[in-house]
Amino acid sequence: MKLAVTEAGQGAPVAFLHGLLGAGQNFGAIQKALASRGHRVLTLDLRNHGSSPHAPSMSYPEMAEDVAQTLRDVGAWPCAVVGHSMGGKVAMALALGHGEGVTRLVVADIAPVTYPTPIFTQYVAAMRAIPLRPGLTRREADAALVQAVPNPALRGFLLQNLLFAEDPPRWRVALDVIAAELAVIGGWPDLPGRYDGPVLVLAGDASDYIRPENEDTFRAMFPAARFASIKAGHWLHAENPQAFLAEIAAFLEA
Repeated sequence: MKLAVTEAGQGAPVAFLHGLLGAGQNFGAIQKALASRGHRVLTLDLRNHGSSPHAPSMSYPEMAEDVAQTLRDVGAWPCAVVGHSMGGKVAMALALGHGEGVTRLVVADIAPVTYPTPIFTQYVAAMRAIPLRPGLTRREADAALVQAVPNPALRGFLLQNLLFAEDPPRWRVALDVIAAELAVIGGWPDLPGRYDGPVLVLAGDASDYIRPENEDTFRAMFPAARFASIKAGHWLHAENPQAFLAEIAAFLEA
């Protein structure tokens, strides 16, 4: 599958992979800043997200193959890869399966382990329950999510996926597929191989997605991994973009 890509800048390529219910546009400010530093920055919409095609399954090997094919097609192979959350798992699967095409790897606030998904089950159910009638306004859609998603910033993030320019509005994410595949997305497959290239594992210090006991798991697959954290929660690139950019730029330009 060829994914939707947005590009900026010229130089050594670096690709960004977003998290669940996100899109490449989530890295817009980071993309612009890195492009100004002499990088060719590509933000990809993973399958069933953003402007990319939909498919009935979302395994990590499949999504990694999507990324590899897309980067080859646009002439950005080999490439440094930065992945956040679900995108971090895709990036790790890509490095393990196609290490020759990954020059550097950044894994942002996720580990190669299985996570429970009840909160995302709640979010997806609330999104699917919104009646997509003609004339639906953003304010009405926001109000429909309040009980399940009390954080207004998070509601705004989720509603970026609802296309109000169409009448009736429609979701650009494949919510039915995502709902069916949540256990797969929260899991981690038993993948062979290892990646010996440089790896930065970057955590939000207020997040519990990466735990001390995960370090040995990382090093079994990524022996050159080094670990760092910034002041942020799980959505670290949105909560502390300056620190996120500083860590990524220093790693890419080392």
